[in-house]
Parts: sequence; C-alpha cells; structure tokens
Amino acid sequence: MTHVCEKCYGPLEVSYDLNRLNLSKEEIARRPKSIWRYRELLPIKDEASIIDLGTGMTQLHRCRNLGKKLGLSKLYVKDDTTNPTNSFKDRPASVALSKAREFRVTAVGCPSTGNLAASVAAHAAKAGLPCYVFIPANTEINKILQASTYGAKIVAVDGTYDEANRLAAEVAEERGWAFANINLRPYYVEGSKTLAFEICEQLGWKTPDSVIIPLGSGALFCAMDRGFRQLREVGLVEGKQPRLIGAQGEGSDPIVRAFKSGAKWVAPIEKPETIAKSLAIGDPGDGKYVLKAIEASNGLAESVTDEEILLAIKLLAETEGVFAEPAGGVTVGVLKKLAEQGKIGQDETVVCCVTGNGFKAADTILRSLAPLKPIEPTIEAFDRLLEA
Repeated sequence: MTHVCEKCYGPLEVSYDLNRLNLSKEEIARRPKSIWRYRELLPIKDEASIIDLGTGMTQLHRCRNLGKKLGLSKLYVKDDTTNPTNSFKDRPASVALSKAREFRVTAVGCPSTGNLAASVAAHAAKAGLPCYVFIPANTEINKILQASTYGAKIVAVDGTYDEANRLAAEVAEERGWAFANINLRPYYVEGSKTLAFEICEQLGWKTPDSVIIPLGSGALFCAMDRGFRQLREVGLVEGKQPRLIGAQGEGSDPIVRAFKSGAKWVAPIEKPETIAKSLAIGDPGDGKYVLKAIEASNGLAESVTDEEILLAIKLLAETEGVFAEPAGGVTVGVLKKLAEQGKIGQDETVVCCVTGNGFKAADTILRSLAPLKPIEPTIEAFDRLLEA
C-alpha cells in the first residue's frame, strides 16, 4: 500500500478523471442520505466492499439565534455530532476501511486523539476485522470507552499524539496492517471532503462565502478545499472557492503561528497543550498545504484560549441546542472572535464546522460548570433559588 511519494516523501492523493464523470444533482438527490451518494468522487472500485454505517448528510443548521448575537445574518453550523460514532471521523473511516476491505487486509487500526479511534473501531467491527488503536494516555475516557466497546485493542502511549503516531507507523510497517491515517491515508482523507459536498448541496448547490474548519493535522482542511474545487470542476456548483478559515486552540496552534508570521512552513510544538485534545497535534502533517490553501482562498487562521473554547461550547448550546466537544468550541470561538473584529461580514454566508459531540469530552467540559446546590423539596426553597 504505497502512500507517500518515493521521491519527495510527500503524501499521495487520489486522482480522478473528472472529465469522464456524468454526475447530476437529480441523480444524487435520489440516492441514500449518506456519504456514498457521492460515490463517483470516492476511491472505491468495488461497491461490495463499502462499509456504510449511515455516515453523512448531517444537519446544516441555520443559526439565527447565534447569528443575532454575533451580528451575522447568514450563519450556519454543519453539525457532525450526529454521525454514527458522533464525529466527522466516520467520514474518512468509512472510506479507509472500505478500501482496506477491497485490499483484503487482515487487520486495521490507527493512531488517534480519540474520535478516529471510535470511528475506525466501529467500522472494523462492521467489517469483521481486528482493530488496534494507538492513543495518548491522556485521551478523554469517553472516547476510550467508545472504541473499547466496539472491540478495538487500545494501546495507550505514554506520550503525545505525535509519539503515538510514530509507534503506530512502525507497527503498520512491520506487521503489514492497514492503518487508516497512515498507509491508507490517500483514501482516508477522501472521506472528509464529503463535508464540502454536503454543505454545497444543502445550500442549494451554492458555495458559502467563508468556512471555519478546525485544524489538527490539517487533513480535514485540505480535504474540504479539494472537495469544493472538485464540485466546481464537475459542474455541480459555480462561483469562487470559499474563503477557508483555520481554527486552533492556543498552546497547540503551530499552523496559526506560521500563518501570522508569514512563514511558508510550520514549526512543530513539542508539547501541545489545549483542552481541545482532538486537535492537540504539535507537528501537523498537512501544515504547509493548509498554509497554501489559506493563501489561495484569501483565508486566514486564528486561535482561542481554553476559556474561550469553554465559553463557545456554552454559547452554541444555549443559542442553538448543539452540544459540541472542545474542537467545536474552537471553531465557534474563532467565529465569535472574527465577527467581533469585523473580519467576517454581516451578510456573508458563513459555515462553522462542528465536528464532534460534547459527550465525548464530558470530563473536560465539566470544568466549566458550577457545582449543584441541592434545595429542600419545598416551594419556599424554590422561590429563594429564583431570588438568588
């Protein structure tokens, strides 16, 4: 399974003959509401190999309440909290493990900060394949619980995600196993671009003006950039490429630092620290490609503090009824900051990506909640509570 260029060691990408595709909006509309409605733009040859848990076509919320608070009239949240394992990682996992099945591999796995672990484990269970996931030992317990329940073997690494990733790469190479975001990576990243496809379809086959995307490795950002471009190339949408905005948590924001300094490459952060643990990647593999995509789309990158992340989680929940994990707090926090700075226009069509459910990081989010103070079971005690 060749996954990097043998000359420059850069990541390989799947190539499609887009000129030969005859894909219509009407045909797509007739298909099941999952990522596989766009199957001609996904890298699976044998449809019998597809592992489909029903991922995709998640809600695009028109956020009038949040928009009013931020002074934005056309604000949307793409809510991937409702995917089968409650994060966007079901998209790349579905494609990667379908390809693994097509390759007839004997075992699968991944390094992960939590969400991908659950997604790969669930799809491996459906495919009947043994699964090994490598995670930093400080990963949120709910994410470990999820992957374990699906039957994965959990390998907790005493170190950062980057160290877990290196160990997983060595195991994949030595054992000949297929790891979703390592030797299956060219196929894995293709699943993420379906977020761009769905956003355009749900907007009536129009591109938004701006999209705010969380940044970990940068793979999602680059995949969405590619997805918007492909839709234009096959004639399903018209207009310019959306402005792409990257969002990171302070303490784990190497791409934001590179963007703000005008650098063409990303200097790693040895010990990334942010409550958005799913984004805590100090050495992002796609960092330089993110910078290129930001520049090409006239985009930008911004970061937010842990406090701003927690406040944004609460703001989104209280205004729109969407419970996001800290990565979603990062994108909403960046949205709020940019709106207040006037860097997002009032009449822009803006889509903010919320990629995982808050229950996955409940132990982290609990820090922002005040302890409960029980009252006596009397109306007088309740009235005193209202007056407090």
